[in-house]
Amino acid sequence: MGYRNLIDPMQNNTVNRRSFLKQSLVAATTLSAFSGPRVLGANEKVVIGVMGLGGRGTYLAEAFAKRSDVQIAYLCDVDTRRFARAREAVEEAQNRKVILAQDFRKMLEDRSVDAVVNATPDHWHALGSILACQAGKDVFVEKPMAHNVWEGRKMIEAARKYQRVVTVGTQSRSAPYMKQAVDYVRSGKLGDIYLVRVFNMMQHAPQPAAPNQTPPAGLDYDMWCGPAAKLPYNPSRQWLNQWEYSCGPIPGDAVHQLDLARLLIGDIPSPATVSATGAIYALKDGRDTPDTQLAAFQYDGFTLLFESALWTPYLKKTPMDVRDTDQMPNWPFNGTRIEILGSRGFMFVGRHGDGWQAFNENSSLIATVPGRQADREHQDNFIQCIQSRAKPAADVEQGHYSVLLCHLANIAWRVGNRKLTFDPKTESFPDAAEANRYLKRAAYREPWIIPDVV
Repeated sequence: MGYRNLIDPMQNNTVNRRSFLKQSLVAATTLSAFSGPRVLGANEKVVIGVMGLGGRGTYLAEAFAKRSDVQIAYLCDVDTRRFARAREAVEEAQNRKVILAQDFRKMLEDRSVDAVVNATPDHWHALGSILACQAGKDVFVEKPMAHNVWEGRKMIEAARKYQRVVTVGTQSRSAPYMKQAVDYVRSGKLGDIYLVRVFNMMQHAPQPAAPNQTPPAGLDYDMWCGPAAKLPYNPSRQWLNQWEYSCGPIPGDAVHQLDLARLLIGDIPSPATVSATGAIYALKDGRDTPDTQLAAFQYDGFTLLFESALWTPYLKKTPMDVRDTDQMPNWPFNGTRIEILGSRGFMFVGRHGDGWQAFNENSSLIATVPGRQADREHQDNFIQCIQSRAKPAADVEQGHYSVLLCHLANIAWRVGNRKLTFDPKTESFPDAAEANRYLKRAAYREPWIIPDVV
């Protein structure tokens, strides 16, 4: 079977495109039945293919390529214009050639590939990862883990069925300073935790207006859309701002803090209810996701409050050059902070190396722990788990429950800012049929359909 790639695009292939796609999708999804995963030797490099070569994907490709225990074998993207920069960075880092493929299924067919890094947009996270699991590959999938609740559950089922290591790119879970924060909370020094506040504040620019266009040469736009609807191509339309392709720009960033909040309170799977409010106030530029979003999640014994907006120039992320220092954030103006409110004390916690500080009942500072970013530690954990077959720090199940909070807030907003009761056993809303229709994509575009049984 042929594959469309940079070296030999299928411009002149006489096979009908729909037939080709259906045949190759079937081949990818049944691959594991014919060839199991490669067994690694004690000193053997982990062979990785990368799917999605945007900023994060290229960064991860280069970071893994710099490791002595990893070889990057494939760089895959539906847009061949992205190949040059990623190829140069990876080949320089590992002093070894890579294979460029416009169709990621080429690397799934290669039995020498042990793992896949999935750094695609949200709408490709589930199907790309499930196909990789079925092909016997372990997976490092970027956050937010899934486009909707149902897809997240299918990813868990695929990981368990095919006994794959699937980790999510919520790297602060692997940070040593976060382990110290968890130990501090569990020590009881803050007393009983009744309220957790999570913030995600920043300033986004509006989308510029532009007419629809013909997709540029080098971009397989049909495959880029994949399981989502094929909207007219418009280079000014940012996929993060469209429900069809994204969980929204707020969840796309806030899932880091929500994940850490869950970690701090004991990784409780899901809340009992969600209430939401918000709107599109400032960025009325054609997006259909909110630019202001607030949600309250009610658990047994405590409440988690979430506040986010995309128009606040005074509330910001910690600058990159400060994150790996002992400097603490200016907490009131830190746009990505977590606040833990206990009966005896209070804690500020930051993501991506921001560290944490704790205060007693008299508002006196009693603990300061600077942080460091944990990309390297998170990548270490993934490689170690590939070799040991242990569950990773950001296992697929934890990734599902963290982005679940984003999905619940989105759904409550989409049904008119309502309070909804959530059933964790069925992962549905027992008293809100109109909310249940957002648990899964209304329709998957052939042939990119996620089956009920993965």
